[in-house]
Amino acid sequence: MSLLTNVMDHSLDDGYAEAAERKRAAGDAGLPKTLRAKLGLAAGLVLAALVVTVGAAQARVAAPVVAKEREELVDRIDRESEAADKLEDSVDELRADVSARQREALKHSGSAGSDLVGILSGAAAVHGPGVKLVVNDAKDTGAGGDGDPRENPGFSDTGRVRDRDMQRVVNGLWESGAEAVSINGQRLTALSAIRAAGDAILVDNKPLVPPYTVLAVGDGQRLSTRFQNSADGLYLNALQESYGVRTAISAEDDLRLPAAPSVIVRTAQPSTEKSEKGTS
Repeated sequence: MSLLTNVMDHSLDDGYAEAAERKRAAGDAGLPKTLRAKLGLAAGLVLAALVVTVGAAQARVAAPVVAKEREELVDRIDRESEAADKLEDSVDELRADVSARQREALKHSGSAGSDLVGILSGAAAVHGPGVKLVVNDAKDTGAGGDGDPRENPGFSDTGRVRDRDMQRVVNGLWESGAEAVSINGQRLTALSAIRAAGDAILVDNKPLVPPYTVLAVGDGQRLSTRFQNSADGLYLNALQESYGVRTAISAEDDLRLPAAPSVIVRTAQPSTEKSEKGTS
C-alpha cells in the first residue's frame, strides 16, 4: 500500500522535477532571447499562417467546381439508371408477350397432351397441392460446425445459403416427385440455371434475396416426406444443424405458380452429313 501511495503522490519522476526547477532558476522560459531568434520565430509563424490561408483560399475556389462535377455525376447516374429501368421494363414486356404467344400456340396445337407439355415446360401457370419450403441464412453468419456438408475443404462458411445449396434443394424436390417448382415467385424450367454472383444467388440471371421461398406442386404430404428422407433433404438438415441455416417445410393444400417469363423452344433436325454417310 505504501508503494501505491508513493506512486500516486509522486506521479512525476523526481529527476524531471529537479530539471524543471533548475531551468526556472536559470531564467530559461523556452522562448528565444536574441533578436535574430525572435525574428526567425515570427517569420516562421507568418509563413505558416500564409500557407494555411492560401490552402483555405484554394479550397474555397475549388469547392464550386467540385460540387458542380459531383452534381453532374449524380445526374448522369440518375439518367443511366432510368434508361436501364426502361430497358428492363421493355424486356419484361417482350418476354410476357412471347410467353403469351407460346401458351396460345400450345392451346391451339391440337395435341391431346398440350396442357401437360405446357405444365412440364413451365410455359403455363399451375396451381394445386404441394410443399412450401423456406430456406434462410443463419442468424449468426459466423456459425459453423466441425463437419462440412458441402464437402468442399476450401469453402469459407459465413452461414449464408449458397447457389449449390439451392441447386440440391430444387433437384431433390424434382426427384421426390414435384411437378412444378418456383423460387421467390420465379418459375423454374428444364433450362433454368441457379448460379452465384458473390454472395447473391441468381436464377436465370435474376438476383434473389433471402429468405428463399421454394414452392413445389405435387402430392403435398408425400412429397414433403420423400424430400425430407432423401439425400438432399438430409443435406439441408445438415446445413441447419452444422451452420445454423434456417429452414421450414410444410404441406399446402393450394399453391399457385406463375408461368416462366420465357421458354426457349428448341427443335432437333437430322444431320444431312450423317444421313449421307449412313446410306453410302
